[in-house]
Amino acid sequence: MEITVKQMMQIEENGHQMGFPRKLMMENAGAVTAMRLLEKYSDLKEKKVTVFAGLGNNGGDAFVIARHLAGFGCRPTVVLLGSPSKIKTEESISNWNLLEKMNSVNLVITSDPSQIVLDADIIVDGILGTGISGKIREPYSTAIDLINKYPCFKIAVDIPSGLDPDSGIVIDKCVKADLTVTYHKMKIGMPKKMEMCGEILVEKIGIPPEAEVGVL
Repeated sequence: MEITVKQMMQIEENGHQMGFPRKLMMENAGAVTAMRLLEKYSDLKEKKVTVFAGLGNNGGDAFVIARHLAGFGCRPTVVLLGSPSKIKTEESISNWNLLEKMNSVNLVITSDPSQIVLDADIIVDGILGTGISGKIREPYSTAIDLINKYPCFKIAVDIPSGLDPDSGIVIDKCVKADLTVTYHKMKIGMPKKMEMCGEILVEKIGIPPEAEVGVL
């Protein structure tokens, strides 16, 4: 069964009200995505991984992925697209603060991704999530161009940045992923744009099935 963004937001809210906090949803999303990379690359600790993170919850998921990758012996680089003071949610802020205490993760903060010299075997796209609307602003726009031009394996967090999850339409530009790990249920527009999503894995993140009552 495929769901809309509005339905997913309501399911998350219901789960949160039941006592399963959003911070745990973020933790589980990041952990399962890192595990999928580990399954794909048994030599993950030898791989250079660059994680692009936006200032919303998609970036928060990406912070968790980076922490788990470090736990697997990888040494990821996290590129934060904007100022840490502009990170939007409490869950994302706490995960960023944790990364700041970790020497095993290389942090890059930039508002001008055109200056970045990429050196990666794997890119994690955690720029924009399901809340996208309209033209993509900077520095996200330049970051998406940079990712698409660079020849390596790309994994998208929940949805490729720039794809409208309800319609499957790319209004402006979109990350072209090799693999997309989406959470809880498939978003309704994703199967219409397989050429941007690549392989799609739908992963459970611990939200109780009861959270769907009255939504689906």
